[in-house]
Amino acid sequence: MSEALAAAGVHVRAPGKLNLFFEVGRVQDDGYHDVASAYQAVSLFEDVWATPSDEFTVAVSGTVDVSGVPADDRNLAVRAARLLAQRIGYDGGVHLDIVKHVPVAGGMGGGSADAAAALVACDALWGAELGGAELHKLAARLGADVPFALMGGTAVGTGRGDQLSPALAKGRFDWVVLPSGGGLSTPEVYAHLDQLRNGPDIVATPSVPEVDPAVLHALRAGDPVALAAHIRNDLQVAALSMRPELRRALELGEQSGALAGLVSGSGPTLAFLTADPESALELQVTLSAAGFEALHVHGPVAGARIAA
Repeated sequence: MSEALAAAGVHVRAPGKLNLFFEVGRVQDDGYHDVASAYQAVSLFEDVWATPSDEFTVAVSGTVDVSGVPADDRNLAVRAARLLAQRIGYDGGVHLDIVKHVPVAGGMGGGSADAAAALVACDALWGAELGGAELHKLAARLGADVPFALMGGTAVGTGRGDQLSPALAKGRFDWVVLPSGGGLSTPEVYAHLDQLRNGPDIVATPSVPEVDPAVLHALRAGDPVALAAHIRNDLQVAALSMRPELRRALELGEQSGALAGLVSGSGPTLAFLTADPESALELQVTLSAAGFEALHVHGPVAGARIAA
């Protein structure tokens, strides 16, 4: 990168995601779970500006509540920048300005998008030119959702969710998402799912989870009606148990024109699949009139990219 561009900084935009399908295997000896997920990147973005600095610093703002986002070395984007600097032997720092639009701790991967954006921005700022494969390796060290925020589009994730295979998705899928005040801790949701699975009413999934082939067929066909019949999230039962008030919103959306609704990731954000942009707008208006914050998004969109 030229000195002039470096001085001006690098702006990268990275998308949030929805888990269209999420099957969770049994807890492993290390406390983690193998999963099988169908991810879709959607048009709710995080913006990250990277500018030269002697230290690693970060400032966080946004259109969502960012009070719970750390503005120090605990921030995942700062960790990403430090990891990249270590990888290339860079002895300087960077200042990151993060503007968040993805709900915080809402199950849409906003923090992971920040980390992916920081990797792309610092790679450009420092002239590293590592390439997609190397950035993906670094992303996988930061968290299961970070590699997908780099990739974007639609993909199947296995293992911890970071072993990605692109999935063909024809056309456009329209969603209405409902952020919810107060996030849910992903580890706590998994732990609660394990507790529920030890009870009499829920049967644990196979030890090797997999994405329902019908989901992939619907994506390839660009058919939201077929997709709606098969979307699923194993974490939903735990999220709704922890936040039972979400059931009212889920039922209202499904009764107001959505093809299907589900908890996004570990929640508490809800996502409703609609037939087309017009149906999404109608649902957005209905849910807004009922007092909910409702956002119309679509997918698939590209992963972390340098913005103009």
